[in-house]
Amino acid sequence: MGGEALVGALAHVIARLPGGGEVRQGQVDMAVAVEHAIDGRRHLIVQAGTGTGKSLAYLVPAILSGSKVVVSTATKALQDQLGGKDLPFLQKTLPTPFEFAVLKGRSNYLCQQRAKEVAGGDGQMQLDDVEATGSLAKEIVKLVEWGRTTKSGDRSDLPFEPKARSWSMLSVSGMECPGATKCPSGDSCFAEKARVAAQEADVVVVNTHLYGSHLASDGHVLPEHDVVIFDEAHELEDIAASALGLEMTSGRFSSLARNARRLVGQTDPSTIDELIAAGDRLERALEPYRNQRLVGELPTELTEVLTLGIERTQALLSSIKSVPDDDAGKPRVQQAAGHLAGDLGMVRDVRESHVRWVEGPAHAPVLKVAPIDVGGALAEALWPDHTAILTSATIPSGLGGRVGIKDDDHDELDAGSPFDFESQGLLYCATHLPDPRNPKYRDSLHDELAFLIQAAGGRTLALFTSWKSMELAAEAMRDRLDVPILAQGDLPKPKLVAEFERDEAACLFATMGYWQGVDVPGRTLSMVTIDRLPFPRPDEPLLMARRDRAGPAAFRVIDLPRAATLLAQGAGRLIRTATDHGVVAVLDSRLATANYRWQLINALPPMRRTKERDEVASFLRTYHEGT
Repeated sequence: MGGEALVGALAHVIARLPGGGEVRQGQVDMAVAVEHAIDGRRHLIVQAGTGTGKSLAYLVPAILSGSKVVVSTATKALQDQLGGKDLPFLQKTLPTPFEFAVLKGRSNYLCQQRAKEVAGGDGQMQLDDVEATGSLAKEIVKLVEWGRTTKSGDRSDLPFEPKARSWSMLSVSGMECPGATKCPSGDSCFAEKARVAAQEADVVVVNTHLYGSHLASDGHVLPEHDVVIFDEAHELEDIAASALGLEMTSGRFSSLARNARRLVGQTDPSTIDELIAAGDRLERALEPYRNQRLVGELPTELTEVLTLGIERTQALLSSIKSVPDDDAGKPRVQQAAGHLAGDLGMVRDVRESHVRWVEGPAHAPVLKVAPIDVGGALAEALWPDHTAILTSATIPSGLGGRVGIKDDDHDELDAGSPFDFESQGLLYCATHLPDPRNPKYRDSLHDELAFLIQAAGGRTLALFTSWKSMELAAEAMRDRLDVPILAQGDLPKPKLVAEFERDEAACLFATMGYWQGVDVPGRTLSMVTIDRLPFPRPDEPLLMARRDRAGPAAFRVIDLPRAATLLAQGAGRLIRTATDHGVVAVLDSRLATANYRWQLINALPPMRRTKERDEVASFLRTYHEGT
């Protein structure tokens, strides 16, 4: 369709937004650019500042193009927003009918076959394991009962947040699932129903981790599509690296053994025991290397334990050959064992283009492998066959080159923002606080948070760079303040954000998953606090490898752009409409004192700035009394 028709359709949609709306020039410019990109089969990178309305700016032209479209988000929160709000709204308002679907990875859906087994079917041994701990058994029963009534089976639709172990008992990964045709519960499988809906839909919403899995599988996860839109595209490089890599834990051995025990536990119990022992030995071997990058040749003990794991996994594959082919558990075990053996080999014989490291908590180390540079893989598997729209409120410099898009294969656009940030927002830096690396910082941080939250009357999204800092602060504020303190992990994300939005006095304490994709307009969110500048960890192995390649320029080209982008994303949670007002409070004095400060400040919305917290209190008081 032509540009005028698109602009008319966009105006029609905007006029029917709840509470009314107005067409914004940046939104129109972006929509027209997306239309041209799709029509001309040319990639587009768009920086769309807060308030541009980028979701509608790419959805409307994508839907009207008649193309099969996949929208890939970096967070499940944005995925749920698109599937729960934006696309249903467009179905009602656009003159062109279309169907959409939301698709997540298999482990996000309750597995009907697992539920049958755990509830007393073929997998009675699994139920015995659960009954050893009563609280888990009760939660398993709740999940099984929920599975009988839910239409989606999607974990995010649960009315409570399940424990990781109980959910793992009732879900399977793509590596474990044999597929609908080989599973007795294939006809009622929630994940398969979601896949069928995605095949039939015009627009499919996924998260970028799943899209990366699609690329890693040579295109076997998602339906064929013409256009892919990466929202929150600043995350694409790192998510693709994770998806194109792998993780190895002792839990993969024990999970495989648990599923295989019923098949060969009676006839060949030693194979099961030796498989579990191999996993335990891997865990012990990895423990001394936790939080370390493994460069060059592996230590002898790690090479030996990985080789042993391959041998024990292959022994299991040989043992289950005698199991009847009509046994529902056989293909699942074969698939998981095959993936495990292959991944062990890749970890042991890693290529120079990849980085290998160990992370995770004590007694649960994780061995990870990821490509250092994803540009080559994406240039081969993605960009030649799809028209791509990459968009974010903040696009890092040089993003196209880092993800493998050639300069002459794409266009770029900065759509700006329609908001008057100077009058609507105040940027406060708490320069009186100690350096975050100072032992006195934590107590000072809590004092500052208490003052600011009281000044805002609650109404605060408190963002943290670590779980520990978030949990300690939430505990301290619950003891000191008479306002509701919600914390990440209390509820599933969509329900937690909804509860925060419902109660104007509430505060929401959260970590990295909430620095983007959270949209709470109005008085409910009058302040965003950020505990410290979000620099990546200096010992993060993948970034260490990239720093090695960058040499002396590493801080400037690796660390600083990442911190600036994430800081801007966090600050962007504040002003969501033309009537919003509030404060972004950065509780890290380096924003005002470091020699690199202007690169961070210039990445933020152009708000008025202050170092005086009394000015913060006055600004908030004026806003709340005036509304």
